[in-house]
Amino acid sequence: MSTKNVVFKKICKDKSVGVYMGKRDFVDRVDSVDPVDGVVIIDPEALQGRKAFVTLSCIFRYGRDDMDVMGISFRRELYMSTRQVYPPLQDRDKGVHTRMQAKLLRKLGDNAYPFFFEFPDNLPCSVALQPSTSDVGKQCAVEFEIKVFSAESQDAKIRKRSTVKLMLRKVQYAPEGEGVAPSVETTRDFVMSDKPLHVKASLDKEIYYHGETLKVHVIVTNNSSKNIKNIIISVDQVANVVLYSNDSYVKCVAIEEPGDSVAPGATLQKVYKLLPVLANNRERRGIALDGKLKHEDTNLASSSIVKEGVLKEVMGIMVSYRVMVKLIVGGNVFGLCCSEVGLEVPFKLMHPKPDLEEEMEFQEFKRSYLKGMADDEDEDGNVSGGDDMAPKEK
Repeated sequence: MSTKNVVFKKICKDKSVGVYMGKRDFVDRVDSVDPVDGVVIIDPEALQGRKAFVTLSCIFRYGRDDMDVMGISFRRELYMSTRQVYPPLQDRDKGVHTRMQAKLLRKLGDNAYPFFFEFPDNLPCSVALQPSTSDVGKQCAVEFEIKVFSAESQDAKIRKRSTVKLMLRKVQYAPEGEGVAPSVETTRDFVMSDKPLHVKASLDKEIYYHGETLKVHVIVTNNSSKNIKNIIISVDQVANVVLYSNDSYVKCVAIEEPGDSVAPGATLQKVYKLLPVLANNRERRGIALDGKLKHEDTNLASSSIVKEGVLKEVMGIMVSYRVMVKLIVGGNVFGLCCSEVGLEVPFKLMHPKPDLEEEMEFQEFKRSYLKGMADDEDEDGNVSGGDDMAPKEK
């Protein structure tokens, strides 16, 4: 049984241009990225002789726009490409169209024109750092955007009423194949102890899906004369903001501290379960999240997978995960001089590849669908054009 594929529709305020897109998530497969395709619909009377353009941009934002001082901008354009769609620079019917574009062109009629972009292979995926409840304005994020506008020329001043914007996401899904299940072990010698402490930690697999419980297998062989007072198991998210300052944010997103101990000469073998999810971390500032579309929920950021040879400095924010196994080792008879023995087990946290969708269903951007919002508002200050610029749905 097939599921419906929503077609996203958005029209600018003066009704001169609008955009139709079959999806807002575009998959980065490391060696290739889904092309961005859609259809622009124009109203020749509302255009009044102006041209129609469409722009794809990738922006890295690390501060609110109102923080820009002394000519220093807190946003950086990582990529921008602009196409003129009307008047068309080539015959509309002779171009090669995607399946979705062909359907839309047949449905929308003669005033619809296709556009097509290819992502460079060195752009980051959509990701954002979670703000605190007191933060206002734009958050630190890598964002993608399609902008359609009408103007006398590409470089002319663009009027807000003649512009429509649609946020996109560039996402990565878990690669096919199981990979090698990670396993780490270490041996620690202590002063005044003839034999060492041996610790091994392993996971069942390399890639876990969002919402999936991790099983951490821990084996402690304590041949030393020290007492293991406690074992702490946690999942750390490491977000490296590599573009402007190479800051690193390490956030614990799941933790288990059952109070297990291991006496000298004893052995412990146990499986610990952890669930790293956003629901347990919503109040924590600075946690990296997958880029989200307005008024939609999201999840912890997926692990970053970068094509070999691409400079990491242009990737904006890179995310990785690790399981931390920490043993608290007792000190002398007075309980002083405690020490720690730790292990890091890396793994990937990602989404599974979704099933393809076939049927078509139009979705307009009316904020009236949202409780407490005015009817004439929409994201980025635009409104849906209703059915004024498209054939009625049957």
